[in-house]
Amino acid sequence: MSWLLDREVRRELPEEWGGIVPSRVFLEEAERIVGSAGEKGLILRVMGGIGVAIHSRGFEGFSRKLSRVGAGERISGQEFSDIDLIGYRRQRDEVSRLLMDEGYIKRRATLSSAASERQIYYHPKGWFYVDVFYDKLLVANHPLDFRGRLELDYPTITATDLLLEKIQMWEAFSEKDLKDCMTLIRAHRVAPGEERETINPDYIAGLLSDDWGFWYTATMNLRRIRDFTLNVETLGPKANIDPSSLTPEDIEDIAGKVDRILEQIDEKPKSLKWRVRSKVGTVRRWYNPVETEKTTGGLGIWEALMPSK
Repeated sequence: MSWLLDREVRRELPEEWGGIVPSRVFLEEAERIVGSAGEKGLILRVMGGIGVAIHSRGFEGFSRKLSRVGAGERISGQEFSDIDLIGYRRQRDEVSRLLMDEGYIKRRATLSSAASERQIYYHPKGWFYVDVFYDKLLVANHPLDFRGRLELDYPTITATDLLLEKIQMWEAFSEKDLKDCMTLIRAHRVAPGEERETINPDYIAGLLSDDWGFWYTATMNLRRIRDFTLNVETLGPKANIDPSSLTPEDIEDIAGKVDRILEQIDEKPKSLKWRVRSKVGTVRRWYNPVETEKTTGGLGIWEALMPSK
């Protein structure tokens, strides 16, 4: 992996952190980078689990009840492993200069990262890496197009897009993704329009009405989130959730909001393309395979810092 970096990166954590990077450091750094970009006229927004955490402030207590921790065995107990950002391709060079001026070390492009329109930067002290996408999230089972949507919210993508980013996953929908969805839904209203604290079911329904594959994955995930929540008494322990920590109000709120989203999706007229593809169903693969460590050579900070055995 060393050949992919312009200079050596050493992991240097303050002793008081106890070997893990605190969640607040990820959130603060993500917001700082987005703020620095804004000062230079660049549009960057936070995605992923950190985006959910930032957009769901005020519901930190609920997220703690779900025990959303653990980014991998090598960093057990750490909530996050990287910062995901998205910007516009027309500003790609300026974003690259910004991050390198901030001391981040750029990972040289591979065929995989070039094809997916992503850039990867390592923290100068090896704390984590920053994954930057442009225009579209192509590293996805169902790619998402953010052109024209990044201006709708700040410092993250919209709550609607944060939910779509999660429920587009078919191959690797994880425990932490389930918990992110539950937190996001609990923390926001479900209503038409692009208000900042609202999940917009009209936009979701419109997007899915033209893409049967995305519709199938998203509705399956939404139903599973609802069913898990309603059956948290028996299913909770399997996801490391103490069922007694969720109140009846929590359960009713999440399940009810998911039902409203599903109702809007069901009611939206479907395109001819959707109807034609629906006849094939799951006999043919309906999603794009995503990148893995085998296809990328490893993306995480550990691969950059530690030699292969």
